[in-house]
Amino acid sequence: MVNVTINGKHYMAEDGSTILDAAKAAGIYIPTLCYLKDINDIGACRVCVVEVEGCAKLVSACNNQVWDGMVVHTNSPKVRESRRNTVELILSQHDGQCATCVRSGNCTLQTIANDLGIVELPFRKKVPKFEWPMRFPLVRDARKCIKCMRCVQTCDKVQGMHIWDISGTGSRTTVDVSRNRKIKESDCALCGQCITHCPVGALREWDDTDRVLDALADPDKITVVQIAPAVRAAWGEPFGLSPEFATAKRLVAALRQMGFDYIFDTNFSADLTIMEEGSELIEKIKRAAAAKSGEDTASAEQNFPLFTSCCPGWVRFLKSQYPDMVDQLSTAKSPQQMFGAIAKSYYAQILGVDSSRIFCVSIMPCVAKKHECEIPVMNHDVDVVLTTREVDRLIRSEQIHPEMLIEEEFDMPLGVGSGAGVIFGATGGVMEAALRSAYYLVTGRNPDPDSFKNVRGMEGWKEAEFNLAGTQLKVAVVSGLGNTRKLIEALRRGEVNYHFVEVMACPGGCSGGGGQPIHDGKEMAAGRCDVLYGLDKNNQLRYSHENPAVKQCYQDYLGAPLSQRAHELLHTDHHAWSMPQETE
Repeated sequence: MVNVTINGKHYMAEDGSTILDAAKAAGIYIPTLCYLKDINDIGACRVCVVEVEGCAKLVSACNNQVWDGMVVHTNSPKVRESRRNTVELILSQHDGQCATCVRSGNCTLQTIANDLGIVELPFRKKVPKFEWPMRFPLVRDARKCIKCMRCVQTCDKVQGMHIWDISGTGSRTTVDVSRNRKIKESDCALCGQCITHCPVGALREWDDTDRVLDALADPDKITVVQIAPAVRAAWGEPFGLSPEFATAKRLVAALRQMGFDYIFDTNFSADLTIMEEGSELIEKIKRAAAAKSGEDTASAEQNFPLFTSCCPGWVRFLKSQYPDMVDQLSTAKSPQQMFGAIAKSYYAQILGVDSSRIFCVSIMPCVAKKHECEIPVMNHDVDVVLTTREVDRLIRSEQIHPEMLIEEEFDMPLGVGSGAGVIFGATGGVMEAALRSAYYLVTGRNPDPDSFKNVRGMEGWKEAEFNLAGTQLKVAVVSGLGNTRKLIEALRRGEVNYHFVEVMACPGGCSGGGGQPIHDGKEMAAGRCDVLYGLDKNNQLRYSHENPAVKQCYQDYLGAPLSQRAHELLHTDHHAWSMPQETE
């Protein structure tokens, strides 16, 4: 520890810590725009500058360390003048139409400018042009970019995709798609982590709220909406509601006020996914065992591991980065797409209506889902995907006050979901849910629902081994595309081997998804995962195979997992579409 004086008061700070960290530990706020701990600490924005006695120039607090006896002034007249000039210069190249910006009220630049009392600019405003392809799920608005480099560093260091880079020189320096590419030509996974780490509105999802409002107003449309597991852990955050209050059932009440005809739970189709994907895993293991013992010489050698296919960002990543491994993906559709297929077949039959009348909306914590629903092979079973942020904006636009809502039930029968389904929103949740049902499908007995909790946690790469009725099942769970690349490279080098691998493109899984509410400088995934595990623990139904609505669906319509009809509706061909970087 070292002695540091900050704004006239003496503190002890950890040796090697930055001025920013030392001030924060002392309860002193230093504003920043570009700083992301361990990701972007390059002092690009110069907003966090402070005065250090003995230094001729102001220094950035985010990347300069304290020393014993250091005397720091975080808000001296020299600091205030510099900080104000810096923010005024940033604003001179920024589209300041805050009233029409999705980040209004949740924008770090807006907050800092207000705190500095900036009400007019002394510099001539010069905003760059905005050009972007229509309908692409991720939108970059060059007019709002403040060149903080967060998107570049997040994509490089966390996700390892290198989609963004510096473009231009001098005063024309900005951020753009790397290697002179257009965004549609890039291998962007659409994880949306650049969006959630942008301090302003320069990055956002394509807004589809108008399409949903048009459908709600169309008397010929039967509007059906599904709520993804991770959404219930986060939708209330922008309204200042606790997770305990902002339940899925209160979101149901809000959606019913908007005029949706039927409101269902994606947990239902998450359970359906487990039945298909779990059965697929068991069949693969059985075929491998039969081939090894010589009982089935006709069986082709099984290529392990089997990869989960729930995350469209991960599927985009694999198809562009390692196309030769696409056949190791489960053919099961994601829960979102399974729900859409069931809604426009099984549920349309229950209602006695033509499937063309059903307008299926998904509320997802994900940007990549917007692309997934438009893949031709998905048959437009899901018409529109709204992110959690978009549904929050809809709630506001409809003048609904969530704090006054009374819980309402999901509609039936597609509103029944198990605890296993709800943990799909947490990293490791798909694996745990699958193992619970795989154990039952092999042994005919339920395991303790928490038998497989070793796959829980926020580590980017987790491994576990379980005895599945005599078979030693080696599994791995990975979240974040940077970690995913490390795992796949280790697999290809033969350093590790697994039977089953769960991959989620976003760190922490869907809870940390690119469509979730943004809290600048805070990572919320861990707390949201805890909410989902709490919902699982308190759910009387904790196994996907015990979901009565799923059992009824198989009995009345699908027949059995992996049946011909199940394959037609619930499985897909990952080779039926291509990524720009994909090679044959």
